[in-house]
Amino acid sequence: MIVLGLLISLGPQFLFKVCDHGEDGYPHCHWSAQAEIGIGLLIVALGTCIIVFTDTKTRLGLIIGVFMAGIIAFAIPNFLIGGCGMLNMKCRRVAFPALTAESVFLLVFSAIILTVIAMQKPVTETIA
Repeated sequence: MIVLGLLISLGPQFLFKVCDHGEDGYPHCHWSAQAEIGIGLLIVALGTCIIVFTDTKTRLGLIIGVFMAGIIAFAIPNFLIGGCGMLNMKCRRVAFPALTAESVFLLVFSAIILTVIAMQKPVTETIA
């Protein structure tokens, strides 16, 4: 989860860059990439907390948070902010498909972990 969060936040900045600053200012894809920084860092923080905390209910809540952040990470380039209008721009060809794939992978991965944790039986302590 931490690696996916880092890819979501830093990918559009360094690995699969969005379009550059134009004469008219920043394109929509720039703002999508900026929003993904925050969402990705939130995923990193939640993933770190999942490692730190051992309580099952706490981990369950954190993974639900990761799942919801994954939905937002998916929605930003596809529905909420979007990108350039022309399909041949590099944000539409490289950055957004990569963000979409990372978000979908994060959603599937967190849903699997959520299911596994939810199916675990709680440990009961016996007092002797």
